Amino acid sequence: MPHIKLENQNLEVLRTVDQRLMSYNVEMTEVTGGTFWKAYTPGQIDGTEQFPPITGMHEMANLMQWYDPIRSTDPRLIKLAKEFGPVWVRVSGTWATKTYYDFDGKGMPAGYQSSLTRQQWVNLINFVDAVGGKLLISVANCEGLHSAEEPWNPSEAEKIFALSKELGHPIDAVEFTNEPNMFVVTGFPAGYKLEHYIRDQELFHTWVKENYPDTILVGPCTVDTMKMGDMSAAGVGAAFGTTCSTDDLLTGAVIMPQVFSYHYYNGISERLAAVMPQAHWPAEMATSEPYLAMAGLAAKGAVPYRDKYVPGGQMWVTESGDAGGGGDTWASTYLDVLRTLNELGEFCTITDGVIFHNTLASSDYGFLDHHDYSPRPNYFAALLWTRLMGHTVYNSGIAIQEGAHVFCHSRKDGKEGCVYLVINNSKTDATTVELPKEAVRYTLAGKDGMRSRVMTLNGRDLVLGENDELPCLCGEEVAAGTVQVAPGNCVFFVL
Repeated sequence: MPHIKLENQNLEVLRTVDQRLMSYNVEMTEVTGGTFWKAYTPGQIDGTEQFPPITGMHEMANLMQWYDPIRSTDPRLIKLAKEFGPVWVRVSGTWATKTYYDFDGKGMPAGYQSSLTRQQWVNLINFVDAVGGKLLISVANCEGLHSAEEPWNPSEAEKIFALSKELGHPIDAVEFTNEPNMFVVTGFPAGYKLEHYIRDQELFHTWVKENYPDTILVGPCTVDTMKMGDMSAAGVGAAFGTTCSTDDLLTGAVIMPQVFSYHYYNGISERLAAVMPQAHWPAEMATSEPYLAMAGLAAKGAVPYRDKYVPGGQMWVTESGDAGGGGDTWASTYLDVLRTLNELGEFCTITDGVIFHNTLASSDYGFLDHHDYSPRPNYFAALLWTRLMGHTVYNSGIAIQEGAHVFCHSRKDGKEGCVYLVINNSKTDATTVELPKEAVRYTLAGKDGMRSRVMTLNGRDLVLGENDELPCLCGEEVAAGTVQVAPGNCVFFVL
C-alpha cells in the first residue's frame, strides 16, 4: 500500500503549459455527415458481450456506419463545449483529405469522397466562436484535386481559407494532411509517393506563408513513428500500410512547421484487434502500469523529433484517445478516465503543448454521446482538470508507481497554493495520502464499478439536471493528516 506525502511549499517549477492544453477534434465527417466507426452495443460496453472479430482489413466497411452531420447549432452541444473554456478545435481526419468544398452548391466532382456545404462551414465557424475556440484544419489533397504527377494546387484550400476569413474567423492553424505516412488509407491520388508528398507539402507551406502569414503551420501529423514495445501503438501504421517516417517527411524541407504534431493512441480497439492483436490491450490491463505508461513514452519519443525539426516550438498531439478504431468498448465508461487524466498529467511533466482528444462527440471515445450529446465520464474528468489544474507545473517529487500516479499544478483560481491529482490505479490496495494542511478533495469513481457509464464526484452522480444544468462540481473539505484514496479512484486535492 503506497504512502505518499504531499507538499505545498518550495515546489520545483517544471514549466508553464498552454491554457488550451485540453482541446478536441471535430472530425470533418462529423461536419459533413458520413461514415465513422460503428457504435458498440450495450453488452459490449458493459463487457458482457464479445465484439465479433473480423478476418481481415477487407472487412473494414463492416466496422463503419453512417452518421448524420453533427448539429453544431445544438444548444446542449454548445453549452457543454463552452464549459471547457479556451480550446483548440481541430477539423480534420482522413475524411478531410477527400472532402470537396461545395460552397457554391454546384455539386461534388469526381475524385472526392464527401462534400462540405457553405452552411455547414458557417455553422462550424459559429460553433468555434461560441465556445471561444481557435481553429485547426487540414485540407483536400486527393485525386479530385490533382493526379500524383501533377503538383498540388491551392484552388480548394483557397476556398475554405477565404470563406473562414470572410466569416470573421481566419484559419488559426493548419496541418497539410492527416497522417500522411499512412499512404494506403489517407486518400491521396492514385500512385502518390513520398516524393510527391514532399513536393506538395513545400508548395502548401509556401502558399500559406505568402497568402495567410498569420496561420500557424503544424506538422507533420504522423502516427506510429516511435516504436514503444510490443503492446503499444507500434504496428498500427504498418497494418494500414505505413510507408514513411517523420524523418522521411521533414528531412530537407525548406519551410518547416512552427509546431510539431503527432498522433497517439494507446493501441487498437476491439474492432481491429483480430487483425492487429499486437496493438490491442485487453480491458483487464487498462489500469496497469505498462498501459498507463504509453502516453508518456510517446511524448518522450516525440521530443527529439520536435527538437530536431521545430526547435523551441510546442508539441501538439493532434489526435489522442484510448484506441485507434473509434475507441475500446470501455472508452465511454469510467475505466478510461484514469488513462485520460494520467495522459494530461504526464504530458505536462514532459513538454508544453496541446492534446486534442478524439473526439468531442463522435464514436465511443467522444466526450459526448453522438446522438444526444449527453456527457460521458471523460467529459467531467476533463472539465474538472480545466477548472482545477493551473498552468504552472510543479515537480510532485513522488515517483510514479502503482497506486500513486501523482501530478502537481498551480491553482486554476489563481490563489496561493497548489493542486495535486492522485490516481490510484491499483485494483486492490488503497493509497494513503498525507496532507500538510486542510484541503478540498474531489474524488472520482465509477458509480457501478470501473466500467460504469456514470461517474461520481464525492459520491454524487455526475449527470445533467433539468434544462441541461451541470451537476455541482463541488469538493469537500478535509483536515490535515492522512486520508485514503480507494483502489481505482482519481482524486484532486486543492491545497
